Amino acid sequence: MNFSMSFSTAPLIADLFLLAISAIGRQEVHDGTVGADNISPIDIMVFFLTLAYIAISIDASGLIRFLAFKVLQKGGKVGHLLFFYLYTFFFSLGTFVGNDPIILSGTAFLAYMTRVSSNIDHPRAWMYSQFAIANIASAILVSSNPTNLVLAGAFQIKFIVYTANMIVPVVVTAIVLFPFLLYVVFASPQLIPLSIEMETLSDEAKNKKPVNPNIPQAKGKKAGEDEEESLENKELALAEIMNPFLDKKGAAFGAIIMAVALITLLGINAASSIIGEHPVFWITLPAAFIMFCWDVGFGWTHRKETREIAKKRQAEFKQAQDDRASSMGRPNGMFQTPGASSSFVHVVPPTPEVAGSEKSIRSVREMSPTLASTTLSAEKSLGQNGLSRKTQQYPSTQLSLTLPETNYSHTQKLDDALDRAADEERMRSAEDDTHSQPTTLVSFVASEYRYLQETFPTVMAVISHLPFKLVPFALSMFVLIQGLVTKGWVPVFAYGWDHWVTKTGTIGAIGGMGFLGVVLCNFAGTNIGTTILLSRVIQAWQQIHINNGIPITDRTFWATVYAMALGVNYGAFSTAFSASLAGLLWRDILARKHIHVRRLDFARENIPIIATSMAVGCAVLVGEVYIMRDNSPYKMG
Repeated sequence: MNFSMSFSTAPLIADLFLLAISAIGRQEVHDGTVGADNISPIDIMVFFLTLAYIAISIDASGLIRFLAFKVLQKGGKVGHLLFFYLYTFFFSLGTFVGNDPIILSGTAFLAYMTRVSSNIDHPRAWMYSQFAIANIASAILVSSNPTNLVLAGAFQIKFIVYTANMIVPVVVTAIVLFPFLLYVVFASPQLIPLSIEMETLSDEAKNKKPVNPNIPQAKGKKAGEDEEESLENKELALAEIMNPFLDKKGAAFGAIIMAVALITLLGINAASSIIGEHPVFWITLPAAFIMFCWDVGFGWTHRKETREIAKKRQAEFKQAQDDRASSMGRPNGMFQTPGASSSFVHVVPPTPEVAGSEKSIRSVREMSPTLASTTLSAEKSLGQNGLSRKTQQYPSTQLSLTLPETNYSHTQKLDDALDRAADEERMRSAEDDTHSQPTTLVSFVASEYRYLQETFPTVMAVISHLPFKLVPFALSMFVLIQGLVTKGWVPVFAYGWDHWVTKTGTIGAIGGMGFLGVVLCNFAGTNIGTTILLSRVIQAWQQIHINNGIPITDRTFWATVYAMALGVNYGAFSTAFSASLAGLLWRDILARKHIHVRRLDFARENIPIIATSMAVGCAVLVGEVYIMRDNSPYKMG
């Protein structure tokens, strides 16, 4: 029995084990799912999934690929300029839609771009830069990352206030990081050349109408099949970049829905002191439902077209499979020897065990009565036309037939008969398999799933990319952290943190919390688990000072909170793929594009990037809190 241990199952198994031994109980499960201390896990999950639906729907419309194509056109073939444009593009877009859509479309786009560029030796400069800047950008808005939602909820931070405090450190980080990446980390011209030599797309491919890639087999290959390195696939990769699909209506509608949802969200959250607190998913859930209805309606309206495309592509794929099977399905025992006279046909049995014509014919008869009868009738026909056969046994078990020049047509007749018989046998076998297999639950579900893909391609593509695995993982992590709270471990950590801040002050609080945030992301259950844990530690730290009557200064408290925000967002591109769910997604997409990133390479490339990013971000945050905050007791919000 194979049981998968993953980020979805491991925390859940841990929770069940702790429940079984009564280490945690009903209270921990309730507080870890319904919520406690201003953190509402279910609300956060609903908010994030509904907003993710809108963002991924925009991505499925082809908007991100199309905009990346326009950026590629603007950058032209000047390598450093193109790197700057793509860097700015991913940062700007990631600020609003978050890192997941950027990683979904941006990673594939860069993989194709570097593949069709003849003088880019390795894509790592483009890939690591894109991954880093997407995660940096997601630190600006609360809605861009679930870690920000946890943090804002835990400390009752209004969304607009969070953005106002984070935008300066993040933007300065992005500005300083660009030249560091270009001239220090990836300075080699083999990685980012001064002039990029792109292959050109054929006129036929340019004039061809782009096909919606969400339709099954729209790219001309079987779904889920890895892309092989070939001239045909290189042409397809180039077409993905230079002739991208764009659903203009869907992209425009999705962009409007996203903009309205974010503006409404910021406005209502800012006015919460007047109109009262409301769950944030009250805004995103209706918006996502409207987007879903649009996608369903669009798919139903164009169902004939999409089904025709899917049917055509499936027929082409099946024809290619049949052609390959026909070329390989010719009886191995018969072929004309290259360079030999047309008077000689060598019958070569596939294995030594079937040497001898009598044994070969017997094996053919056992395999297929039709094939055997056809073979015998053809041989009989040849015998009646006066063919003389001289049989000689060779060590290689070859059987040589000596045929007169004038009777070559009879040899061809035998070949044709064998080919027809083999084709008939293969078709009958396929029909028997089709009719003999009863409908099972698996085959029924697969058939219905394909029907939905062909009818509603956008909806099914979006649903397949929604981060559903985040839900069991995050809820289980909330329960685990709540167990640490009730069993007294979190207060222990909080006392340790209090001693550190007392010794080092505000600057030590920023540096220490930033360091903890980055390091814990790598082994404390991604940046989401780290955010939950550190939020509870800071809340316990608050309670310690409330109990002893010594208030935390406004400067030190908010410096700690925003340093944690920097650490858990930037920590996604540190030393392990598991530092974030986005990192695991990024690695899987690259693997499908035949770009395999080793763990050691990931850590080695990211260490200078994360060190520089955190140093710059924390330095700017120090200046910000010393300018904007004072030493009066902190105020929430």
